Amino acid sequence: MKQAIIVRTDLKMGKGKIAAQACHASLECYKRADKRKIREWELFGQKKVVLKVSSEMELLELHTMAKATDLPCALITDAGHTQIEPSTRTCLGIGPGPDEEIDKLTGHLKLL
Repeated sequence: MKQAIIVRTDLKMGKGKIAAQACHASLECYKRADKRKIREWELFGQKKVVLKVSSEMELLELHTMAKATDLPCALITDAGHTQIEPSTRTCLGIGPGPDEEIDKLTGHLKLL
């Protein structure tokens, strides 16, 4: 069981901003997940992997593919109070879910 957080690198967000956006994605997915999956994920250490895409288009394509599965997913849109413009889509959370299912969607991506 794991969770994937996919971050846009084209936005040139600072490290703190990336961390905050990744946390939003992780927590939003957690809230949307099935209680059984949450329990299993927690028992196995709450594994997370943070990956990167280089464009909004890539992020939206992954979001569309994730929505077609039974995995929880959350597309994060920033409020625009600090580094980036309002309504900018910054990252995507997928899972928790079985490693194999997450890897089908994200296995081609590189670590952030």
